[in-house]
Amino acid sequence: MSPDRQCELLSGLQGGQGAITVAFRCVQAIPRANESRTPIPGSQMKTFARFALVIAFVFLFVWAWRSGLIAELDFSTLKNRQGELSAWVDAHRLLAFASFFGVYVLVTAASIPGAAVLTLAAGALFGLGWGVLLVSFASTIGASLAFLSARFLFREAIEKRFGERLRGIDEGVRREGAFYLFTLRVVPLFPFFVVNLVSGLTSLRLWTYYWVSQLGMLPATVVYVYAGTQLASIESPRDIASPGLLLAFAAIGLLPLLLKGVLGWLKARRVYAGFQRPKRYDYNLIAIGAGSAGLVTAYIGAAVKAKVALIEKHRMGGDCLNTGCVPSKALIRSARLLAEARESENLGIRRLHAEFDFAEVMERVQRVIQRIEPHDSVERYTGLGVDVIEGEAKLVSPWEVEVGGRRISARSIVIATGARPTVPPIPGLNDLNYLTSDTLWSLRELPKRLLVLGGGPIGCELAQCFARFGAQVRIVEMAERLLPREDAEAGAELASRLEREGVELALATRALRFERLPDGSGRLHAKGPQGEQHFDFDRVLLALGRTPNTQGFGLQELGVELGPRGHVAVDALMRTNFPNILVAGDVAGPYQFTHVASHQAWYAAVNGLLAPFWSYAVDYRVIPWVTFTDPEVARVGLSEDEARERGIEVEVTRYGIDDLDRAIADGNAHGFVKVLTAPGKDRILGALIVGAHAGELLPEFVLAMKHGIGLNKLLGTIHVYPTMSEANKYAAGVWKRANAPQTALRWAERFFAWRR
Repeated sequence: MSPDRQCELLSGLQGGQGAITVAFRCVQAIPRANESRTPIPGSQMKTFARFALVIAFVFLFVWAWRSGLIAELDFSTLKNRQGELSAWVDAHRLLAFASFFGVYVLVTAASIPGAAVLTLAAGALFGLGWGVLLVSFASTIGASLAFLSARFLFREAIEKRFGERLRGIDEGVRREGAFYLFTLRVVPLFPFFVVNLVSGLTSLRLWTYYWVSQLGMLPATVVYVYAGTQLASIESPRDIASPGLLLAFAAIGLLPLLLKGVLGWLKARRVYAGFQRPKRYDYNLIAIGAGSAGLVTAYIGAAVKAKVALIEKHRMGGDCLNTGCVPSKALIRSARLLAEARESENLGIRRLHAEFDFAEVMERVQRVIQRIEPHDSVERYTGLGVDVIEGEAKLVSPWEVEVGGRRISARSIVIATGARPTVPPIPGLNDLNYLTSDTLWSLRELPKRLLVLGGGPIGCELAQCFARFGAQVRIVEMAERLLPREDAEAGAELASRLEREGVELALATRALRFERLPDGSGRLHAKGPQGEQHFDFDRVLLALGRTPNTQGFGLQELGVELGPRGHVAVDALMRTNFPNILVAGDVAGPYQFTHVASHQAWYAAVNGLLAPFWSYAVDYRVIPWVTFTDPEVARVGLSEDEARERGIEVEVTRYGIDDLDRAIADGNAHGFVKVLTAPGKDRILGALIVGAHAGELLPEFVLAMKHGIGLNKLLGTIHVYPTMSEANKYAAGVWKRANAPQTALRWAERFFAWRR
């Protein structure tokens, strides 16, 4: 039994059962995967500065306590000494102003109790006008210093530990932080020092924090300073904060949020100006496009008994069924069989001869599509109660669509028009009969030399397929590695495999121009690490991503806004600038996957049907994807490279699949499972699997991340032996040994020594 399995034997024993039991769970401890880290330049200086700042705060507190300042900041003391203090202020006016201002800044910056009493003192000693002026600026400056101190002391540590969650909070702060900060400042129920500290942990800009705080604190400042001018008639600070006054403050605090809603309503009215809303609607929901997003939208609407129309101008099922996921996986399966035949000696079979006709392989691809077509057919959706309309849709108003010579209306419309392969503006390209992932499937003759432009998932999948069929394949990629969105380790593993199978790689190489040669073949002129070079080919396949379909159906004419990358701009509810027009799928971004299109479609359909009574913000926290090469590359959540770029501290656990019994038996002993967790915790932040059936192994991590299941529980779950799924459990075991409880192990050693 390998050391990687030792934790597994007693992994069913849960924590909290004593030192000996805990020790049994991890027999062997190994260093943490990320124990050695490159020091951050200047980190020691920052640490010293933070330490000095903490010491300064401690000194201030001790000084305030020992000097009697905290004791003096008491309502009864102020009332008893009002006459004495007023006389001193009259005698030393400028010094009194400066001293009061400095003490107030110090008290608020260091979060020393007593700011409310000082505010009353400002009114009692300086009057309403000067008191409000002093307190307004002193309190805001002090709050800003506390804000900056909290950011300097804690922001970096919080960002490293909770980077993913903090990014979502920061995005909300960027959009609406000023509104919420104003509410927190106006309503005195929220302690000001807490607001100072918490705000410092966000990405809120200092200037925004300053002016919103000064404006938000002004009403309470005026009330308390005025109360100070009437100090003789006040018996307790509670006399100031009456329920009626607090209610008034709450109303003022909620005013910005109410104003935000009103502004949103006015913006919608302005967008809809000039359009006549129908008195009645033909449908509750219209979906334009019958790809994954449109089909799911229509299905959800029909399932809840809404009246739904689904419009498609071409083929039901969209790109996924007809030119994307389904045909590519059918082609991959045939190519894999050929690869297995060539490697039969590895399985003890001396020779396995395989013959094929490429045209027959491509015909099988079409048969697979035809077999799956009924799942997305007109007949099926008509049977579900959806009105399926074949024709080209055109938006004529926010509620109306023209199709087939008639006009139909709905309360909400979902745009699900998908995307198309990107065709770059490279000189000479249009002179060639280039291929894309849409047109590839009409091929019936295998190209002798295939040039693949793009080393992303589509390019790598198809390049490997054609190489296995016997074509000479070259990938040209601008980035320095394949699969640039994945960890470098994944790209390197795949590159090594492709090169072993005969695929030539031209990385860090930029296409300059194409040339059509006299014999009908083509030539690419490119610039790479070795300078300018050229590559000859018979056919070129463009695999450079996908461009959203936003043209030709009235989107721009209507005034629907687009984002910077050409996608339709949407909010968190999948709504456009017309709130009743929603978007889902590739046309919306930011992820162009079939399963994400279905995910978005649920939100678009539900929000479209339930508006304005209820809505749900789309959840992108756990999005998995797979590149179906051999080996497969599957990922969910944060990658190691992303964590490094964003400065997020993670613990990296790696398990090599070459150690897995089932992988060895199957001849697939290659690849790895990599899991990212919060340092010292079993909470999963991301997972990357490279190897055979990686796409089938990934859902366990997707489920764990979605429902907050940590590696400890994965380790304690029985996995069938021998299966590939054990790789996930063994990865959890590697993490457990790296986090072995050393104290418990020492007690275990003493216990067994005592028993001998």
